[in-house]
Amino acid sequence: MIFLRRAAAAAGIALALAAGGCTGGENAVVAAGAVDEVGAVAMDAALHAKLPEAVRTRGFVRLVTDASYAPMEYFAADGRTIIGFEPDLAAALGQVLGVRVEMVVGVFNTALDEVSAGTYDGVLSSMTDTEDRRDKADFVNYFSTGTSILVQRGNPKGIAGLDDLCGHAVATEKGTYQETMLVQAAKKCGTAPLRIISLPTNADALVELRLGRVVAALQDYPPASYLASDERTSAFFQLASNEQYEPGLFGIAVDRRNAALRDCLRDALQRLIDSGTYGDLLARWELTASGVTKATVNGI
Repeated sequence: MIFLRRAAAAAGIALALAAGGCTGGENAVVAAGAVDEVGAVAMDAALHAKLPEAVRTRGFVRLVTDASYAPMEYFAADGRTIIGFEPDLAAALGQVLGVRVEMVVGVFNTALDEVSAGTYDGVLSSMTDTEDRRDKADFVNYFSTGTSILVQRGNPKGIAGLDDLCGHAVATEKGTYQETMLVQAAKKCGTAPLRIISLPTNADALVELRLGRVVAALQDYPPASYLASDERTSAFFQLASNEQYEPGLFGIAVDRRNAALRDCLRDALQRLIDSGTYGDLLARWELTASGVTKATVNGI
């Protein structure tokens, strides 16, 4: 079995995902994106050369995330280290590109605006690639999944589908695709209105559900399934059903004016897919069913 080194946070809320230990140049014997005998992902010197000059000069890419979405991205027991599939993917992408990838905790609802303002280079936070969001960013697609309905264990209100949410309060994270879904669902509720509780983080939405202040929370399937099955949370949550609503693609959001970085991330992801490293990362987090076979931009 191939093992990759999991990078750790040095301090604060930023997680610097190291690109050390990469190999490259004429003497490289490991294909770019593959794992060598000590667990390091091989660097692609040609891709490194194509990075924006500013990135090569400073030696890192900064991606904003909301670390409250296990198993995608969440805090380890120390309360500082961000772990999950996406931090592992970020580390592997950085190793292919020969730079660090730093995941910095921020507000999901304003993440795209922060990228447009130049505060961050991109967003890596389980963000669904949608037409509306493409007005602000291009998306390097790396994951495919749908939305699930999470309820309290025992499902006291008997929620089975979106129509059953009418007449109840439902929580979600502000600015997410799930919030948009709830707005559309509410239009069909007639005289039994659906009350949408939009909160700053996914963790806030889960608190509302656990305390019974809402009957459900909408989440992407992997985090919802994780909560329903993990021994630390399964006593409190379950899936309303196994149905996944409106399947779509997650993407690393990059400013539309930064095509060079976008293309380097896409090509680095393809190296990881071709080498099998991407598949190993998915398997580590039990997410194989949501993998993609080709790195795309905006679904193309």
